[in-house]
Amino acid sequence: MDYHKRLRELRVQNGFTQEQVAFILHTRQEQYSKYESGKRELPIKHLIALCLLYRVSADYVLGIEKFVN
Repeated sequence: MDYHKRLRELRVQNGFTQEQVAFILHTRQEQYSKYESGKRELPIKHLIALCLLYRVSADYVLGIEKFVN
């Protein structure tokens, strides 16, 4: 699974809308949507913030690790 799909999966599992996650990342919903669709690469600072938000490792988000520990 590529990380774009994992971003959406984590967001939905945690009950967030794209708009809510974008607010947490200090970006626009349109920008965040591009991360989930794979149209834009996710900046490292956003990767870190999302890992903290969802309490998962970067390896999990990036698909290196298959399961949440």
